[in-house]
Order: sequence, then C-alpha cells, then structure tokens
Amino acid sequence: MTARVGVITFPGTLDDRDTQRAVRIAGLEPVPLWHRDKDLKQVDAVVLPGGFSYGDYLRAGAISRFSPVMETVIEQARGGMPVLGICNGFQVLTETHLLPGAMLRNNHLHFICRDQKLRVENADTAWTSDYEAGQEISVPLKNIDGRYVADERTLDELEAEGRVAFRYLDGNPNGSLRDIAGITNAAGNVVGLMPHPEHAVEPGVGTGRTDGLGFFTSILKRLVSAS
Repeated sequence: MTARVGVITFPGTLDDRDTQRAVRIAGLEPVPLWHRDKDLKQVDAVVLPGGFSYGDYLRAGAISRFSPVMETVIEQARGGMPVLGICNGFQVLTETHLLPGAMLRNNHLHFICRDQKLRVENADTAWTSDYEAGQEISVPLKNIDGRYVADERTLDELEAEGRVAFRYLDGNPNGSLRDIAGITNAAGNVVGLMPHPEHAVEPGVGTGRTDGLGFFTSILKRLVSAS
C-alpha cells in the first residue's frame, strides 16, 4: 500500500500542485486537502505548501492558522504525524505554535527570488533523514516575509537541542537570525523552512538539480519503516 501525503490548499496557495508532483516523484501518493475540511482523508503525513494564503492579510499565515483543517493538523502533529511547512507553510506552523518563533518582513524590504545554498544541520528528522548533517544543498528561495526571528532564549534552546534543521550559506537572504533557514520541533516530526525543496526535484526544472527530493524520499522511508 502506497503511503499517502496530504497537501493542503488555502486561498492564495501557489505551490500545492508542485508539491503534489514532488510527492508523486518520490513514490508517494499525493492527496489534495482543502482548507475548509477537517477530514485529513487518512493521510500518513501532511505538507503545508508555499504561497500567499489569504493574501498574507494581517500577517503571513495568521488567518490560515484558523482554517478548519488546521485544527486536525495541530492535533495530529502533536500526536506524532509528520508535518512539513514550506515558506508560507512555515509561517503557518509558527502561527500555530507547532514551531517556535515568527516570520517578519525581509530586512531589505524586498521580495527575493533566487537559488539558495543551504547547509543541513539536522539529518535526524522525519523529513531530512536522506541527507547528511553538514551536507550542502541548493534549492529555490522566494519570499518577502522570510526573516526568522525568536528571542535569545528560544534561539539558544534551538541550537542546544539541535533543532536548527537548515542554515543559509553564501549570504543571508532575508536577515534571519543566526542564518536559520529551517527548524524542527523536539520530536522531529514537524519541520518548517523558507526555501522551496519542491522546486528542486527534477534535473530539467528549477535549479536543474534534485537537491530538494531528499525531503520527500525521507518521509517515504519513514512511513514505510513505520508500516
């Protein structure tokens, strides 16, 4: 039986279909989920894709956090279901407090779109096990509210507990504190990052590399081993 990964669509989501394609390429079954439905359709994991849900009104991810589907996602994530938040999805995860910190406007106040080099800091999560700690990868980055911030105590805890999952290399693109590009919860089942691995899963598309495919093959192996 093929593992099923739900991909949530909010009003304003842009990258749901790209994410579904990445899930399929990795050998998983993508399951579209609508933001107004609490039913997760018996999926084994969930991805919150990138975009500008609800037009980023009030604050990026602030309204999506109250979508009916998120009630179930929060409950299931706290019970151990793997959840990945990409860009806007990362913003939603911070709004739900499944991940600590917050996302603010880029320090240069401009939208940025480029290939971004990252270093894998934690290869022990549900979404990063196909990488190696210290490995350098390149995936597309596109955001205007991508600056990760948290108080010093939270940052120190993330560092001490190995919960910084990815760090920016070759220049910080948005002013994120301590060059943080992505983090994980303590259990390792919830991961959020600003860059877009779903755009780097095929040689002929995006960066021309497949550096992002490891997110989706990681969760495939996790779900298969758990079945």
